Amino acid sequence: MTLTQFQDLRHWHLRRDRPVETQLWDGVLTLWVIAWVGGPAALILQRPLIAVVCLAMLFLPQSYVALRRSLHRAKRLRCDWLGALR
Repeated sequence: MTLTQFQDLRHWHLRRDRPVETQLWDGVLTLWVIAWVGGPAALILQRPLIAVVCLAMLFLPQSYVALRRSLHRAKRLRCDWLGALR
């Protein structure tokens, strides 16, 4: 995802009154930021397992969007914010 897509998605969440969607996206972004901060710290502290987990969490926003997109296409979950991503 690009920064523009992150920003567009954040603006979509702020304009809508959907607290669960907003909190879920904020949780995904929080874990993503934790990965950016925790990865180097894990490497400095020589914790390879934590470094691997942090590396995997770096792909969390893209994975979340891909999961939501596939569930939306399968008509299992309605996802209105997919239109906000260019």
